Amino acid sequence: MSFEHYINAGGKRLRRGYTTGTCAALAAAGAARLLLEGSAPHLLNLVTPMGISVEVEPSVCRMEGEAALCLVEKDGGDDIDATAGLLIGARVEKTSGTEIAIQGGTGVGRVTKPGLDQPVGEAAINHVPREMIGRAVEEVRVALSYQGGLRVTIFVPQGEQAAKKTFNPQLGIEGGISILGTSGIVEPMSLSALVDTIALELRQAAALGHRQVILTPGNYGLDFLEERGLGGGEIPIIKCSNFIGEALDFGAEQGFSKILLVGHVGKLVKVAGGIMNTHSRWADCRTELFCAHAALAGASRDLCRSLMEAASADACIALLDQAGIREAVMESLLGAVQTHLERRAAGAFRTGAVLFSNQYGFLGQTTGAEEILAEWNR
Repeated sequence: MSFEHYINAGGKRLRRGYTTGTCAALAAAGAARLLLEGSAPHLLNLVTPMGISVEVEPSVCRMEGEAALCLVEKDGGDDIDATAGLLIGARVEKTSGTEIAIQGGTGVGRVTKPGLDQPVGEAAINHVPREMIGRAVEEVRVALSYQGGLRVTIFVPQGEQAAKKTFNPQLGIEGGISILGTSGIVEPMSLSALVDTIALELRQAAALGHRQVILTPGNYGLDFLEERGLGGGEIPIIKCSNFIGEALDFGAEQGFSKILLVGHVGKLVKVAGGIMNTHSRWADCRTELFCAHAALAGASRDLCRSLMEAASADACIALLDQAGIREAVMESLLGAVQTHLERRAAGAFRTGAVLFSNQYGFLGQTTGAEEILAEWNR
C-alpha cells in the first residue's frame, strides 16, 4: 500500500513519507488491538501531527506468549535515508495499574550524553513520537473498554546496524536508531529542488514588491517567529532549509535591502565558522566553534574538552552556564556570525541573525539584527 502524498518542489513532484515515530505509533496501536481484541488488524491508521492521515498494512502482527507484536515498514517517500525500509515494531503486554508505559527495546538507541531530547539513560524515542504512541494506544484502550495498564516496547530488528550509517554514535546515542519526527511526515529532500524552490519564493516575494525578508531554516524557526510575533505578517518569511548561502545569494540577485536570518543555535552557530550549508553531511563543527569561542572567553582546558565531547548545542549552553561564561561566548559567536553574513552579502543588503534554542529560548542577536528589528518595531 503506497503512501500517495506529494509536494511540488522546484518543478519536481516528490512523494512524502512518514517518520519512524509514525511507524512506532501505528505498530503500537496494532499490537494493542491484537492483545485486547484477540484478532490482528488488517489495516492500521492514524492522523499525524501535521494532519495527514496514514494508513498501512502491518508487515507482521502476531502473539508471542502473553505479548502482542506488530511491525510496520518505514516509508520515507522520495527521501531515502538509513531508516528507509526498516521494520519498526512494538511489543505490547498487560501490566498492573492503569498507566501506559513506553520503553525502547532492541535496535532503539539509548541516550548516553546530556543535551538531547531525552535524558541520559532513556531510550532515544523523542517526545513527539512518545506522545503519538501513547495517544494511539489510549485510543485502542478506550475503544475496547480496557482500563488496565499496558507496557509498550518499541524495537527495530535491524536498528543497531542501520544506526552505524547515522550520526547517532557521534551524538551519544548507542545501540540503535532514534525514533523521531515532529510532524509525523517526511518531507522529501531533493537538493536541487529545494534550492530551486527557495529561489522561486524569493523571486515571488520580490515581484510582490517586498524588499525585506526573513529567512529561517525550518519549522523550529517558524514556531519561534510566530511566538515572538516577528515580521508581523508584513514581512515575508521563507524557509531556506540548510542552504543559507544560496538563499543570501538569491536575495542579493532579487534586490532585497534587508535579510534577517532566524534559526536554532544548532544550525546557525555553524555560520560563525563561515559554513553556509548547515547540513551535517557538509559540516558539523558546532562543538568545535563553541570550544574555540569559549577558549577566547577564558574557558579552562577541562571545559573546552567537555564542550568538544558535548552531544548537542543545548548541551554546550548548559556547560557554559555552569561555568558562568554563556554571555561572553554568545557575544563572541554572534560577532563571528555577523562577520560571515556581511561577507556573503558583500554590501548588497543589510543583514543579521537571531539565535534561539528550544530548551533555552532566545539566546541572542547580532548587531545587524538588533538594528533591523529596531527599525521594524518603530
